[in-house]
Amino acid sequence: MPSPLFADRPAPQLPAHDAVDDLIHRTRRLRGDVDAVRRDAVMFDEDDPQLRWQRALCELAVHHLDTLGEHLGQLKAGLPGPRGEDSASEDEEAADGPRAGSLLSRVGSAEWNLLTDESSWSEELYEIFGRPLDSAPLSLDDLPSVLLPEDQPVLTAMVTGCLVDGRPMDGEFRIVRPDGGTRTLHMTGEPVLDGEGCTASMWAVLRDVSELRRSEQAVTRSRASVRREKHIERTEHRMAVELQETVLPPWRGSLRLPPQGPGALDIAAHYLPSASSGLIGGDWYDAMELPDGRTLLTVGDLTGHGIPATSAMAMLLGALRGMAVAGIEPGALMGHLNQVLETSIQPALGSALCCRFDPGTSVLSWAQAGHPAPLLFRGGSGRLLPPPDGILLGAAPQAVFEQDEVRLFPGDVLVLHTDGLTRRGDRGAGPEALLDLAPRFADARTAQECVRGLVEKFGGTERLDDACVLVARIGA
Repeated sequence: MPSPLFADRPAPQLPAHDAVDDLIHRTRRLRGDVDAVRRDAVMFDEDDPQLRWQRALCELAVHHLDTLGEHLGQLKAGLPGPRGEDSASEDEEAADGPRAGSLLSRVGSAEWNLLTDESSWSEELYEIFGRPLDSAPLSLDDLPSVLLPEDQPVLTAMVTGCLVDGRPMDGEFRIVRPDGGTRTLHMTGEPVLDGEGCTASMWAVLRDVSELRRSEQAVTRSRASVRREKHIERTEHRMAVELQETVLPPWRGSLRLPPQGPGALDIAAHYLPSASSGLIGGDWYDAMELPDGRTLLTVGDLTGHGIPATSAMAMLLGALRGMAVAGIEPGALMGHLNQVLETSIQPALGSALCCRFDPGTSVLSWAQAGHPAPLLFRGGSGRLLPPPDGILLGAAPQAVFEQDEVRLFPGDVLVLHTDGLTRRGDRGAGPEALLDLAPRFADARTAQECVRGLVEKFGGTERLDDACVLVARIGA
């Protein structure tokens, strides 16, 4: 609302009518594109913080484009141009008054005369403040009374700087309307000087930016939610990794069990992460010497990922170790593990393979619970051992698990693995890819060399799940 005291200034040059029309067209088209992206985002999972943040950004962009379009529309209405249907519709809107929610209904103006103590408000400002048109406009002294208490100093500082120091006003504050609703207003204005350079009055333009600020707050909240979720994910991932590293055997490289004597096993194992580093699952491998001189070999996998899976794996592996030390046979041991999962606070499904090797007789006793069978490599060829009956752990109560035996000979290579090793998206997946390594295993002198060949073949980023592999080579 420029003061009449500035009437001697030259009028600014307005942009061409066609140029404004072009800007309006491009703004509307961009607004439609952004709104389409926003609608697509609504169709996704509401619980995903990343998508909530993206949707909030789209909504904020739509608000900005709506405001820009209305500004350009107001500019066009004031431009000289041909009178057509568009102009007629604009005249009709002007006659009926600004539509609810339009720019014209969200922007009002005021002037306070310091010499006469008179206040002048536009009709739009009455609507913004929720006051009847026949009421008196608020004076500068009364204006702070409708502000939230914490925002009153902001208005006081703005008015003081304008009237005393002659500074332009530019700031925001919140008002409480008579109906109890709260609005956020952006206020700009300047002092109006008299002929002697003294402040005679003050004018201001007030814009209701409530919707815009709500959109910005939604973006801020959703962005904070994304950061919080990512922090939680990183923390849980780190804890899952630490728990897994604590539970899995501390030995690295090769292990000889028993340490002395004929028929010892040369053992090596490796954990292979999935292509997605965040998928820390419940895979395990273990090898340990039992009190009776025999050797325990085991691998397994529990459903799920993260801390729940690794903590359940720690519980199950601890139970398996304890029962193996107590001398329980592999078949009966699988049955007890099944009961452990059945009575667990957090029920889960799992697959497991438990082997017990007697170095004195070179006999391997083993049982499985819905798990890939071991592969036996001998003389440059390999085969899958026929699996005894056994279902997934936790799938059915009172399940019975059979046990089988196989005699091993010096130079034999036994490969135990979880199913994530061969479950890949390329054509090289499956047990056949493992059997193709038979010539390399025949040339290998240690279990560690065999593991190295496995990692080279299956350690690529295309693997869909994490996996464990354990190789045992029978010595002379």
